[in-house]
Amino acid sequence: MDVTRPKLFDFHGVSMTHFFTDNWDKVQNFKAKPDDIVVATYPKAGTTWMCYLLDLLYFHRTCPEREKSVPIYDRVPFLELVCSPYPTGTDKADSLPTSPRIIKTHLPVQFLPKSFWEQNCRIVYVARNAKDNVVSYFHFDRMEKIQPEPGDWDSFLERFKDGKMVFGSWYDHVCGWWEKKQTSSKIHYMFYEDLVEDTGRELENLCSFLGLSPLEEEKKEIVRCVQFDVMKANPMTNQMDDLTLDFSVSQFLRKGKVGDWKNHFTVAQNEQFDEDYKRKMKNTSLQFREEM
Repeated sequence: MDVTRPKLFDFHGVSMTHFFTDNWDKVQNFKAKPDDIVVATYPKAGTTWMCYLLDLLYFHRTCPEREKSVPIYDRVPFLELVCSPYPTGTDKADSLPTSPRIIKTHLPVQFLPKSFWEQNCRIVYVARNAKDNVVSYFHFDRMEKIQPEPGDWDSFLERFKDGKMVFGSWYDHVCGWWEKKQTSSKIHYMFYEDLVEDTGRELENLCSFLGLSPLEEEKKEIVRCVQFDVMKANPMTNQMDDLTLDFSVSQFLRKGKVGDWKNHFTVAQNEQFDEDYKRKMKNTSLQFREEM
């Protein structure tokens, strides 16, 4: 699939590309349903992982045939995405046959369509530590043809620190959703590192938030299905048929580890990043683990 890589531009104070703003009116006027579940993340923070986990929680027992026939991106539409010749994210969400609808977004909190708040929808936010997040984003942008040219690692890291990324600043994104969570019982804020450490424990917490009580054997099967190597080998989750991805450059599901940033950051880059990080995160109670 021939795609011209887009240019970043400022969109209401957030760096974006036309692939995520061309359908803006329909996104902002999207009609949520009360039982909708939103998966919100900064890009490359475990989005597909959480989408698949939720899909299994709700539909593994009742629609097992989906597991082998429907790619995860068709089960969980990407709300703001516009990429011809595919249907828009809003159209895909509107035509979802399942209930509840699980819908994913990378929008910062101030851009989420207001109907999700009005309908009191439940939102699952997943955050990942900044260093692993930027490494994953770098490798993704190298392979994803609808993303801007990533350049080399050094310049990419500087752009990340400056917030010149699609969907804006990591700092603004994770902190914005964290602050909103303090006043909203409808947001379940999760950490990628916790999911890696103990998927079963995090699944229990998620079920409690969603009001679900799956059987023990169902929970065990879900935990097995969402292990990284299992998802990487699963054609329905590894996105091998996505024509915008160049798999000769990288894998969509690459490593899924905590601490891989150590293989990319130089000592000097790490020191500079830490200084910048302290400055930008000094006014929040939000804390991350960079290794386990």
